[in-house]
Amino acid sequence: MSRIWKLPITLPAGVTLAVAGKKITVKGSKGELSLTLQEVVSVTVEGSEVRVTVSNESNSQNKAFWGLSRALVSNMVVGVSQGYKKSLEILGVGYKFENISAATITLAVGFSHKVVLDIPKGVSVTPDAKEKNMIHIEGIDKQLVGYFAALVREVKPPEPYKGKGIRYVGEHVRRKAGKTASKGGK
Repeated sequence: MSRIWKLPITLPAGVTLAVAGKKITVKGSKGELSLTLQEVVSVTVEGSEVRVTVSNESNSQNKAFWGLSRALVSNMVVGVSQGYKKSLEILGVGYKFENISAATITLAVGFSHKVVLDIPKGVSVTPDAKEKNMIHIEGIDKQLVGYFAALVREVKPPEPYKGKGIRYVGEHVRRKAGKTASKGGK
């Protein structure tokens, strides 16, 4: 079992964390995020260290909230100081990220129509400078960046025979042999 909840969170320079009851607000150079904690969880700030504690350490439900809350606060601190980034690439003849604006992204992925997705607030989508079949999804909220990247990938996930589709950069797609491989050389 992980003991990550006991580790303190170190605030980098330029990041402030304010606690008002059960609401936490983290401000940094990239923006501001807030979170409302569970009733059993409390947060204390001691200089540049943040500690997350629970009221009853022996209760397993409280331990789950303890680890979750510590991870969420840590993700907020990293988000407002460094930000998060996911990169997607598209493979296939005629597949492309067509129109990327501040509010929408248009995909051409082999359907009879173009797929238009609305970009949520707090997320920016930019095409890669060198590769035309790659985009970068960036933001300060880890959950929102991951969710939108998964939503874009879900439009046309990579298929196992030719590998066509939308995938994360560096993702390995297991390839299958086609029907001709099973004939046994006849």
